[in-house]
Amino acid sequence: MTVDPAPRRWRDDQGEHIDVRGLPPPQPLVAILRLVHEQGEGDVAVIVHHDRDPLPLYPELAEIGWAASRMPSDASVVLLRLERAT
Repeated sequence: MTVDPAPRRWRDDQGEHIDVRGLPPPQPLVAILRLVHEQGEGDVAVIVHHDRDPLPLYPELAEIGWAASRMPSDASVVLLRLERAT
C-alpha cells in the first residue's frame, strides 16, 4: 500500500500557500478547496503552486465566490492567486 504525499503548506506576506505539484487527481482540487474553505471570512489570498492549469478548479471557485488569477512564474510551475471575487 502506497501513501500519497500531502500538499505542502506555508504562510508568508503574500498569503496562504499550498503546493500540490506531483499529487494525482483529484487530490490537488480537494486540497485547494479545503484550504479555501478554511479561510473563513478573512481577506487572506491563497497562492497555489501547481504543475498544470487546474481547469476543473475555476467553476468550483466561482460557485463559492472566489476567483483565480495567474501569477508570473517559470515554465515548471503554474502559480495562481485565489481571492474572494469582488
